[in-house]
Amino acid sequence: MKTLNYPHQQSPGPRSDFNKTDIHEVWRLEELKGGRMALNIWWTFMMAAAFAASVVGSVAELLWLRPRRLERRLRAQGLIGSRYRFPFGDVRDDAKLFHEARRNPMPLSHRIVPRVAPQLHLAWELYGGESKVLFTWMGPYPQIMIMDPEMVKEVLSTKFGNFEKPQTNPFVNYVISGVGSYEGEKWAKHRRIIGPAFHLEKLKMMIPAFSTCCDELISRWEDYTGSRGVCELDVWPEFQIFAGDIISRAAFGNNYKDGRRIFELQLEQIDLLVQSFQSLYIPGLRFIPTRKNKRRKEIHREVITLLKSMIKQRELAMRNGESNSDDLLSLLIESNLSYFQERGAHSPNVGLTTEDVIDECKVFYFAGHETASILLTWTLIALSMHQNWQARAREEVMKVFGQNKPNIEGLNELKILTMILLEVLRLYPPATWLVRKTCKETKLGKFAFPAGVLVALPIILLHHSREYWGEDAEEFNPNRFAEGVSKATKNQLVFFPFGWGPRICLGQSFALTEVKLVLARILQRFSAELSPSYAHEPCLVLTLQPQNGAQLILKKL
Repeated sequence: MKTLNYPHQQSPGPRSDFNKTDIHEVWRLEELKGGRMALNIWWTFMMAAAFAASVVGSVAELLWLRPRRLERRLRAQGLIGSRYRFPFGDVRDDAKLFHEARRNPMPLSHRIVPRVAPQLHLAWELYGGESKVLFTWMGPYPQIMIMDPEMVKEVLSTKFGNFEKPQTNPFVNYVISGVGSYEGEKWAKHRRIIGPAFHLEKLKMMIPAFSTCCDELISRWEDYTGSRGVCELDVWPEFQIFAGDIISRAAFGNNYKDGRRIFELQLEQIDLLVQSFQSLYIPGLRFIPTRKNKRRKEIHREVITLLKSMIKQRELAMRNGESNSDDLLSLLIESNLSYFQERGAHSPNVGLTTEDVIDECKVFYFAGHETASILLTWTLIALSMHQNWQARAREEVMKVFGQNKPNIEGLNELKILTMILLEVLRLYPPATWLVRKTCKETKLGKFAFPAGVLVALPIILLHHSREYWGEDAEEFNPNRFAEGVSKATKNQLVFFPFGWGPRICLGQSFALTEVKLVLARILQRFSAELSPSYAHEPCLVLTLQPQNGAQLILKKL
């Protein structure tokens, strides 16, 4: 008898009793298999459909349902602002406003808000009126803008748990991390450890590093002026180089060359970060191996390697009693060691890890470099625009120091220069606004904001407000600070170029000392005036910068 073979089944072999019953059994089994396969396909389809429905539901909740609920709730409390537009809110319109504002230079004046922050300027013109609170849309998130000083105070001095820094483009972590980005107990611990490194007595030890960098800058400018004693110079890149040298020497001392290399790498990283802000960030984009992403990671790895090497060298020097503690890195490691010893070596999570110290070093670079270079540039531009104040500042410097090199004690006597710097910080704050995010239901003034709402403090609007500063709010008038910040305005809480409250910038004294020192040296040796080629084009990149440089005519005295 022939052997019959059936699909999906081994040959049953020769059987003398094979009959039709066997065939029906095989068919029955095949039907069961087909049923199970159909059932599996059906379940797979249903699971995929459920997942797709879940994703669609989540997207709909994020981009439509939740924004509409939040908008109704805000308007029910009497708040006014723009209407939510799916899915970008006001982002596209804001981008167009920025593009238009930067196309042409503005008149030579200090009325810079329409150019620097056109979206804030327009929002307040449209919705502000008598109100000191309004809202716009950052994508699907409502952004509450606050011009009320008491509410500003509450946001900046609030206890942990109400506000946090919003999540940003993850590329930012390659440039800015550390204490400024932390919250809660982690922030408090880092702040306690880092604070002693910026004490005034510690700052005095860095004056030789400041002075060395000043010598190099003055010598370079004297070479530029040559035998004629005059030259045209773009001081913006000059001050960027100078501030980088200061940070490299003050932060890393004898490792200055490695510090200089880190500075160059971080400048490139900042440039890549700025490029990422010029287009819509897509979650997960950083994991795609594009040319720019590869370069970001290469820079990050090299910076980490250099910093780890320097940290290990300092720790070894301290163990051998060889550290002189005259730079920020040594002071930070020393403070960390003291904190560790005070709280017991066996306690969990005591002190900073090597990775923590690396993150703080990156903060030194960005915050220290940006603040100093920007403040120096806008101050010299302002003094070139207002020759009477340049003359007064020079007279004061010569009275205190003559032709001698400035020292930290004498810097404290420069009242006019201090007034000038405060006025420049008012008109040209390095950061134009601060943004926080509510992490739970939060009461501010008479309003209740739900979790997930952005709260924006428009520094530049408050600094230029006629209501708080008077009719000359957009004029350069350092005299308003003659009796200090508290008497300069109707409310001290509308002036916070370095932040305010428990999170005020730790490096404020460092930056102001550095800037005063180099300005005093410049005023001793040079006079400055605007070049005919200078175009007044302040613009916001990450900080408030001159869009196409700061061309001045320098004359050797």
